[in-house]
Amino acid sequence: MTTRYERMKMQRRMQRRIRLVVEERRMSLAAQQAPAEPASDADTTVEIPPPSAPRPAPVTTPAPLRAIGRVTVHQA
Repeated sequence: MTTRYERMKMQRRMQRRIRLVVEERRMSLAAQQAPAEPASDADTTVEIPPPSAPRPAPVTTPAPLRAIGRVTVHQA
């Protein structure tokens, strides 16, 4: 017959083992499914294309003024 303390200890130990096994399986599956990245050289130069011509700003009409509270705002 085991005491309550011993049963809790065994249960914790079993949970720890299960967690380790699950983590190992996750890691092995992730390693299998990860696509191999092509090797890249950090010292290679990359050509940056020149910026395109700037676009003209769109023509906008001024927004109508709104009343604030009971006072109507007029343009000066």
